Formats: sequence, C-alpha cells, structure tokens
Amino acid sequence: MGILSKKSANVFNPIDEEDTLAEKLEKEGKQILKLSAGDPPKYFKTPEYIIEAYIRALKERKTSYALGIGVKELREAVAERYKRMYNIDVNEDNVIITQGVSEGIDFVNAALLDPGNKGILFRPYYPLYMIYMRENGGIPLFENYYEHLSWNVDVEKLEKTIKKEARRRPKYLLVTNPNNPTGTVLDRKVLEELVKLANEYDILIISDEIYDEIVFNNAKFTSIAELAKGVPHIILNGASKSYDATGFRLGYMLIPEQDEKSMLIRDKLADYAEARLSANVPAQYAFADSLNNTKAHEKAMKEMVKEIEERVNLATKIVNESKFMHAVEPKGAFYLFPKVYLEKMKFKNDKDFVISLLKEEGIQITRGSGFGAEGHVRLVALAPKNILTQTINKIIKFCERHKKEA
Repeated sequence: MGILSKKSANVFNPIDEEDTLAEKLEKEGKQILKLSAGDPPKYFKTPEYIIEAYIRALKERKTSYALGIGVKELREAVAERYKRMYNIDVNEDNVIITQGVSEGIDFVNAALLDPGNKGILFRPYYPLYMIYMRENGGIPLFENYYEHLSWNVDVEKLEKTIKKEARRRPKYLLVTNPNNPTGTVLDRKVLEELVKLANEYDILIISDEIYDEIVFNNAKFTSIAELAKGVPHIILNGASKSYDATGFRLGYMLIPEQDEKSMLIRDKLADYAEARLSANVPAQYAFADSLNNTKAHEKAMKEMVKEIEERVNLATKIVNESKFMHAVEPKGAFYLFPKVYLEKMKFKNDKDFVISLLKEEGIQITRGSGFGAEGHVRLVALAPKNILTQTINKIIKFCERHKKEA
C-alpha cells in the first residue's frame, strides 16, 4: 500500500507546472519572460491607500485570532459594497471571509459534494475548480464556453445536458465572470437564462466574480446577485484582482438568499471557516478600510483598468496579425486565450508547444489543455507594452521557425 492517498493524484496546478523548469533554466543563466501568472501587483503596485491601511492595522496590534467567518468590519464592508455597486440587500451575516477565492472553492466543494455527485463546469475552466471537485469525490459535468460565440454559453445545449442527468441532478453550476482564461464578460441575457435554468432544475449557482471591476472595451458586467434574487446562489470574490492585492490571500463568499437551502449552506460553510481558525487578521482590517475608501479605490481602478485595456488590446492585435494564432477579443480580466494552429507546426499538442517555447525562447505561457481546452494557450497581458510586443513577436517567430513545410 502506497503512502499517498488516491485522491491526492488530483492535486496539481497546470498554471504552475512549468515553474520548476523555468527556475532550472534561470539557474543556468537563461532570462525568462513570464506571461503565465495573473498577478497584478508584479506590474501595478498595490495602491498606497491599501498599504497604509495594512500598516495601520499592524500598528494598532490587530494581530490576534478573529472569528473564522471573518472580522465584522470586513464582512460589513463587503455587504456595503454589494449594496452600493449592485443594489443587493445583504448584511454581514451573508458574508464569510476566506483565504482567497481558492479556499472558498474548496469549502463549497467539501460542503456540497459526496463521492459521485456532479457539478457543472464550463470549459475552459479555472484549473482549481477541477482540483477541488475531484479531491472531494465530485464528477465534472462539462458544458462549454463556445469560441464561435465569443466564449459565451449556449443555454439550449446546457439544458439538454441537464435533462440527460434527470435522475442525478447536478449539485451546482459554476460560472466565471469575467472569465479566466478567456477574458470574456458574459452577456446579461445569458446570465438571466442561466438563473432561469438553475431555478427550474433546482441547481445551486456559483459565480466567481473576482475580476468584476476589470472590465473594458465597452463591456458591461452583471453580477449574478442582481439577477438571482429568490434563487439560491453563492458569489465568490476577494482582494486579489480588483484591489490589486494577491498576496493578502483574502476572498469572500456571499450567500445572499434567506431560503432554507441557502441558510443550510451558509451555516456549513461557516463551520468550515471556523474549523481552520481565521484568515490573515491585519489584512482583513486593511481590506475593510480599502473597501470603504471608495474615492481612492475608484481613482486607482480607473488608472489600472485603462492601462490593462491598452495592454490587452495591443497583445490581441499582435497575436491576430499572426497566421499561427487567433484570439477572441477579451472584454475583462487581463488574459488572452488564443487558439494555436498546431496543424501548421511540428508540435504534438499544446503542452509540447509550451515546453518547447520555454526551452528555446525563455518564454513561459500556459497550455490551454490545463484549462480543459486543447489547442489553446493562455497569455497574461499585464506586462508593459514594450515587453508584450517583444515577447509575442518572439512567439510568432518561434512558430514560423517550427512551421511545417508546404
């Protein structure tokens, strides 16, 4: 009998799988250009008002344990944010603080799934959705974000998928909006139809909205919470992206409804939070102050989103001038998810493409198959425009060098 559990085989992160090779190459003296990690503070300094709030919390000695569900001030600030931005009538009792959205995803799967239960995931998906589902014995029921629909959902196909599972109804349906890895902002009409389906078939909606303020190219973001009034749902969000503070490791779960199912879920998620003690306490107080400092936040976000929009659009333009790749125009977050025309090149698959690119050119990107979409790659467009231009042009030259002969 081996020392490791069978379920541990499900725990690995495709986003980080080339990090060891990249580190090895760096030790050998090779410069590595990274377009692989969605980590805004590496390129956009966490705003000074957030740093000052953290320092203030430390100086005030707010360093002891707190409630597992989170400090009251932060839960109140989250509730106020949703009232202010989305006209959602909630209070601090609807909010549970987590160590990043990742822990929230883990808690939700642990609380909802028994071995063999299913949840609906849309491909391409954020890899940790799959990791935590399978670790908890869940089975993914796949639907797609369709590239020919600009990475939106085909609701009719989704309903057919659900009807096939009539005997064993999926426990939940999970959407990411804005989307990682595609950069899509889902249409309001699509979201309305998803809510209608979830209500009709009694399926919990989970919406990961961590990029909700990073929206551009004239797109309009709609929170599921605006549409799912009266329908059980969970919103996942946090400090990492719209507050440019990934290292704080703070997320939250918002469970807005008051029906019996929602209250059962909320109470059990609170149990999971209490069982691991508290998330980073001074960071919680700093995040609370940041949520309440709307004037400073709006100024910082306006500047950051404007620059992200320019960088994403530049990267998309360069990619789409190539005959080897094509990306649907992103509307949010800071990713491109181009299809790579592997049939034009001498690569077996997208993983072979990514590893070869790293070894030969010192450029680290992420394979699309890690997100459930073979033949694609994910590029992070956070780097300055000159670096994006240089790096993507090197990728195109790499493709040209490996093209198949006519």
